[in-house]
Amino acid sequence: MDFILKIQESAVSISRAIGYVIIDTTEKGEYNMVRKLAGDNYPRFHIYLGQKGGGWNFSLHLDQKKPVYEGSGSHAHNGEYFGPIIDGEVDRIKSALASSSSQNSGSPEDRGSGWDN
Repeated sequence: MDFILKIQESAVSISRAIGYVIIDTTEKGEYNMVRKLAGDNYPRFHIYLGQKGGGWNFSLHLDQKKPVYEGSGSHAHNGEYFGPIIDGEVDRIKSALASSSSQNSGSPEDRGSGWDN
């Protein structure tokens, strides 16, 4: 599922705020990031994050298991791109980033130290 958010954060700040780890970048300059759902590498949420129109384009899917490559050009991908699980993750990401950007707005004096005394 693709969606765009108009936020002024770096890719690193976005990945931290939503609990993803950047694993590399693509030839197109997109950030390739994942969030594991268990102790193993799969299943995991997978995002390609790229700048678009003054914001960030999120291309999200759920990898159920490791892709199988047999021979040249053959690719079997076990990804889910739509459905209630994906919708829930989109909502979680939007909420996390709304929370993160509200904590980062205003002057440093308005925000406080971030530590409870």
